[in-house]
Amino acid sequence: MSVDGNGTPARARVSVVMPAYNAAATLQASMESVFAQTHADIELIVIDDCSSDATWELIRDAAAREPCVVPIRQAKNGGVAAARNAGIEAATGTHIAFLDSDDRWHPDKLAIQLAHMAATGSAISYTAYRRFDETGDTLSLVVPPAEADHAAMLRSNRIGNLTGLYDRSIGDGRFEKIGHEDYVFWLAMVKRAGIARRVPTTEPLADYLVRTGSLSADKRKAARWQWTIYRDVEKLDPLRSAWYFAHYAAIAVAKRR
Repeated sequence: MSVDGNGTPARARVSVVMPAYNAAATLQASMESVFAQTHADIELIVIDDCSSDATWELIRDAAAREPCVVPIRQAKNGGVAAARNAGIEAATGTHIAFLDSDDRWHPDKLAIQLAHMAATGSAISYTAYRRFDETGDTLSLVVPPAEADHAAMLRSNRIGNLTGLYDRSIGDGRFEKIGHEDYVFWLAMVKRAGIARRVPTTEPLADYLVRTGSLSADKRKAARWQWTIYRDVEKLDPLRSAWYFAHYAAIAVAKRR
């Protein structure tokens, strides 16, 4: 693939998939963080999952102002996995990234990732990110390892969904309606690609909102989901499942320090 003078793939077009459900309070800031990207060739596919607030109106208004916005409204509420799959199906870009309607990106995020992917021949890229609460306070900074293969992903999800970017030459994945659907998605994509690489900087390039009472905050439920992934999705035997689960638990604690 040819690159421009900044090392970015010359024909890289990024399709950003953003599911939204009753997200009127946070959606605009999330969309603005995509509009502010220094990589210009972007389409923002915003999927309204049958919201009952002003989410759909905000999406339509954004589409009227910004040519890059592709508005989609689901016929019925199907959950985040179905909404993301609808976005993937509508995507026209060479690369796909994901951003939820309450998270945000730093302006150079996509440009840095695309340049790194071109330089290293990587099909999947990810970055460090900041976890913050509803008051805006930082909870932690997550800096994943520089590389992750399938075995490393089994020990822990190294790819925060809001940081992941993949080249569609490896084929599109699909989200399953299952606990930890983000993790299951990237676990399969890394297995397909062989390896994923973090951009060289350890500075966070994305901001992830942790809501009080959110699924991500329910540690016991998350642990049950993780065990189900090992046994039912990956088909690991009990001993190997226990070995990987021990690593998962230790890393999960470290992420939140």
